[in-house]
Amino acid sequence: MKRLTKKQMIIFAIGQLGWSMLSGVINAWLVTFYLPTQGDIEAGATQYIIPGLVILGFLTVLGLITALSRIFDAITDPLIASLSDRSTNKNGRRIPFMRLAAIPLSIVTVLLFCAPVETISGINIAWISVFIVLFYLFMTMYCTPYNALISEFGKTQDDRMFISTAISLTFFAGTLIAYTPFVFAGMLRSMVGYGWSYRICFIVIAVLACFCMLLPTFLLKEKEFVDTKPSKSNMFKSLAATFKNKDFRVFVGSDIMYWIGLTLFQTGLPFFVKVSMNLDESMTMVFMGGMTVLSAVFYPTVSGLVRKFGKKKLVIFGFLGLALAYLITALIRFIPLPGMVYGVAICVIAAFPMALLGIIPQSIVADVAEADGIETGENREGMFFAARTFAMKWGQSIAMLVFTSLAIIGTTQNLNSNDITASSTGLTIVAFVAVFFCVLGAVILGLYNEKKVMKTISEKKTEKKE
Repeated sequence: MKRLTKKQMIIFAIGQLGWSMLSGVINAWLVTFYLPTQGDIEAGATQYIIPGLVILGFLTVLGLITALSRIFDAITDPLIASLSDRSTNKNGRRIPFMRLAAIPLSIVTVLLFCAPVETISGINIAWISVFIVLFYLFMTMYCTPYNALISEFGKTQDDRMFISTAISLTFFAGTLIAYTPFVFAGMLRSMVGYGWSYRICFIVIAVLACFCMLLPTFLLKEKEFVDTKPSKSNMFKSLAATFKNKDFRVFVGSDIMYWIGLTLFQTGLPFFVKVSMNLDESMTMVFMGGMTVLSAVFYPTVSGLVRKFGKKKLVIFGFLGLALAYLITALIRFIPLPGMVYGVAICVIAAFPMALLGIIPQSIVADVAEADGIETGENREGMFFAARTFAMKWGQSIAMLVFTSLAIIGTTQNLNSNDITASSTGLTIVAFVAVFFCVLGAVILGLYNEKKVMKTISEKKTEKKE
């Protein structure tokens, strides 16, 4: 079997640039578009669905739709993983799924923002419900096989680290591109109106994303690089066998803590900037962009650090580094310093941990999947990465519920309005909770037996040479 060149690894990483743009559009704009503030409405925004925390006093209608779609998403993750692992397609087990999903995923992303009734309506609720489910279905069809290829294309530790670094960079780049409507929608608004100023941006992003997602499916021939036999286990047996692996269970437990802590911070960043630091909301993008660029500067050093210290120690260090950044965020309420000082300090401190946690965990999953395949004789890379994605989605969902519940503690605002702003007290509590989850993630990962996993892989490669 051939080994991917660096150029081919970059082509593979471009696929992640594509889907991260679409994921970023949903994460950044779904709530903003469908739950406009009073200021947005005065600027021309339309209210398509019922506003406010009207579901059990802490969820919006959109929040409930999103939560239910995540449940559906959690079911499809192992289903798609199993179908991919068991595929006997002549073009490979992964590429055909990715090629099939790319175009509909791009189309559905745009249609999600095209609710048909220009006022509050149950039809709009139904429209959003259908297309958010379709979005997550096609996203899973692309991402689960894509992530499985990290293990299969990465034939050496250096290859895996290079791929993990490349896809981490393209993920951040795609997320930043998803924020560009902040700039371009305002330019278009006077010509096409409020709603279409955003839709045109989303269409351009979707076309670019579709091209990026399809590129590796046509330029990389899976069968030339991967020689794996299809898994014979059905979905339930494969999922059960995956979670039988103790080291993977430890990793998943730690990973959920990471995604809870990270999402609490990312979701809260605009509020920390506006409420805690008393800065203009536009500084959110400045801080996020600065943190991303500074994090990217550290990327070339990660592979060398992994060879010297191992992956486990560096991920634990990353957890504790993020915890320190969140602790500083919590102290804004107690130590009076200019908001810009806090913003810069948080960006600088969080950048290196973000680099570690953006690259290494994917490589750990690939290691565990390879070691498990050696021990069991069955290749279930798709299911391992689906389970990791499952952990990510549950961590994000838990964080969203925790944030909406905690951030408004101490507020005296009307909870039936879309203009609800987090309180300083609530945000301080959110920051301390994020610290707790990051520290807990580090403690759990301490149970991961990295030496055993790497020994299994090393012994197998020694046997092949002999």
